[in-house]
Order: sequence, then C-alpha cells, then structure tokens
Amino acid sequence: MRTLLVTLAALVALIALAPSAASATTTPAPGYGQFTGCPNPSEATTEFCFHTVFTNGELQVGKIEIPVSTPITYSGGITPSGNVVFNAFGGMPPVPQPVPGGIVGLTGLTWLGSVLTPAEQEVDADIELAGAPGPPWPETLSLPIKIHLTNPVLGKNCYIGSNANPIRLDLITGTTSPPPPNKPITGTEPEFSTTPNEVLDLENGTYVDNSFSVPGATGCVLTLYKYIPISLNGLINSENGLPAAAGTNRAILGFDTELVESPIVYP
Repeated sequence: MRTLLVTLAALVALIALAPSAASATTTPAPGYGQFTGCPNPSEATTEFCFHTVFTNGELQVGKIEIPVSTPITYSGGITPSGNVVFNAFGGMPPVPQPVPGGIVGLTGLTWLGSVLTPAEQEVDADIELAGAPGPPWPETLSLPIKIHLTNPVLGKNCYIGSNANPIRLDLITGTTSPPPPNKPITGTEPEFSTTPNEVLDLENGTYVDNSFSVPGATGCVLTLYKYIPISLNGLINSENGLPAAAGTNRAILGFDTELVESPIVYP
C-alpha cells in the first residue's frame, strides 16, 4: 500500500503540471511515442497513459513451462473510473514464446519426431488478452489471458483458455498465499524515478501469482499430409495435467512501466 500511495501522489503532482486547456492533439507529442497505444481524446477520455514491458519471466500452466524469452508490451490509458482502454496500437500484441520440447513434448507422441521436420515440430505460445485487464499499478495487475499454441501443423485455433473461460492472473509484487501444493512466492516492488519529461518510471519490478487455475486445451487439431486430422485436445490435456487446479500453476513476470498524465501526451 505504501508504494501505491507514493505512485498516486506522484501522479497527482503530474496533474498539477499538466496543461489546463482541452487537448485536441490526436498523435503523441514528440518524446512520448511509447504511449501511442493510449487513446487520444477523440477516442476515449483518459487521465493517464501507460506503457509496460514484461521483460522476462515464466508462465507454468499444468506441466507446460513457457519461458518469457522475448519482451511483451502492454499499453493503453486509464480512465477516470480506473478502467483500462487502448486503441489499435495498444493492448498486448501477441509475441511468440518458444515452448520447450515442441510438439513432441506437448503431446508425448515421440513418433512425430520422425515424420515432421524440425520446423514443423516447433511450438510457440502467444499470450493474449482474454477480457478486460487492469491498470499496471506497482503492487497489482489483473490480467485475464489465453494461450495460443501455434505450430505449422497444429491448426490455427489451439488455445489454453478463452474469452469465455480465461486464465485469470491476479499479479502482485508482494507475497502470494496459494492453495497447496504451491508454496508462497514473493515478487519485487519496482524502483521509482521521474524523468525530465514528467514520466513516472517503475523499473525492475516482478509480478507473481501462483493461485490461479487453468482450463483445458481446445481447438488443437494435428493434420498430417493435409488430409488426416487428429484431435489433440484430450492428449494435450492428459499429458500436461490440464485442466489444472489453483495451486498447481505459476506466473512470474519481470516488468518496467512508464506512467504519465494524458494531457502531457496529447497537449
């Protein structure tokens, strides 16, 4: 709570420095291009713009381990009521994260190694939004997601989680209280600084959550030689312990966040 109060106080200070005239600019001012995902005044009414980068970490769902090896961007604006909105440049665009073991590890079908090329065996995981996310405060972040498993022969609709049944991450920088068998894990509060252009920087933080549940895989169909479709939902679920109850999954996400008052971005 202490760090949240510090953040809010800093943001209030930024409001006092913001222009008082109504904003009419529809593109970010020079030096604020990282906030392009924040809606301009003609698109939505926001108080703050944010730009978060998940720099590293891991997502473990059932027995599937997904290292975050390529940074993921999450950006948008925060409305007066505290909701997150974003335009076509914001949200959380999918970034492929290689899944160790590929399709052989995912399915347990070792014979696939002899009939598929190395490229056809590779599996990527795109972590996508699956509902209304929350603001990236320094202590908490609500993030409903689904995991899109992509592979040249796996089909286009292989998902773990969906918009109707998302994986609900309630990320914190404090210490978790998960159900067993998971044990508590602790995140890291970010370091605070303010740049000369009135942007509040939150750096080197770590969000954690190991109390969420995960639904089973859906839409996974392996098509060999273009005419032999094989449903893999049941196989992927049984091989990887899905659906996975709360207390058996884990999310650890390192992050850097930039926050600024919206009229500074759109003067």
